Amino acid sequence: MIRGLPEEEYFAPGHRACAGCGGALALRHVLKATGKNIVVVQATGCMEVVSSPYPETSWRVPWLHVAFETAAPTASGVARALKTQGKEDVKVVAFGGDGATFDIGFGGISGTFERNENIMYVCNENGAYMNTGMQRSSATPFGASASTMPAGKKIPGKKELKKPVALILAAHNAPYVATASVCDLNDINRKVKKAMAIKGPTYIEINSPCPTGWYCDSAKAIEVARLAMQTRIAPMYEIENGKVTITHDITEPKPVEEYLKAQGRFKHLSPEQIKEIQGQVDKEWAKLKKLQDAGCEL
Repeated sequence: MIRGLPEEEYFAPGHRACAGCGGALALRHVLKATGKNIVVVQATGCMEVVSSPYPETSWRVPWLHVAFETAAPTASGVARALKTQGKEDVKVVAFGGDGATFDIGFGGISGTFERNENIMYVCNENGAYMNTGMQRSSATPFGASASTMPAGKKIPGKKELKKPVALILAAHNAPYVATASVCDLNDINRKVKKAMAIKGPTYIEINSPCPTGWYCDSAKAIEVARLAMQTRIAPMYEIENGKVTITHDITEPKPVEEYLKAQGRFKHLSPEQIKEIQGQVDKEWAKLKKLQDAGCEL
């Protein structure tokens, strides 16, 4: 038990997640913050597979499994059904990995937010389609090797930047959007509780290490997650009614090389490529700081 966090467990132990799985830890602590008065809608993915092998389940709350692309639209339908029944005190929480969120289900999420549906959407962001073989997604970081974009003589790893989904959804006039990390469970708890109390569509993106897909030591998964924050590769912030607040202001960042060298998916990078990534991270952090300091709405 961590001091200050709820003791109740609504995501039961005994699931099939890999050792060191950041996603399972994220789910567990999101549910600690939500409490039991929820309905969960979950897209296909790692966390669905490991938590619900028939006839067993790790879910101690009402739970509905849906296709990759339909978590947000289904959650909006459930929310409207509950409203019709007069059960507006029950919150609907949708869960998806980055494949279901950044790619396959993105259109459905955009529509759900545009319609101002009263749901909370949580993305377990681990940077690839881990459930089906570590294929590249639009959440895969620049330079990372993935099974569909393996680093070699002709391909230097992923050539594109990660899609800024949190900022995109904030631009949908969402009342609350936040990023978090499993390296700070109290921060997850605080942000989830804040999102739960808000009427309308809210989004929380949790950086969750996948030791299997990141090729890192499972015993050091949280250490790697902390490095992502300390190097500013995974900035932690929240956007309330369009206004940006950096919640972990890293004033003395560690070099990105420390994060990259802790994972096998970046082992092919040259000093020049690492320098390029450092420049990209510095540029994106400067943008975020500018948005915060300007105090204007997205």
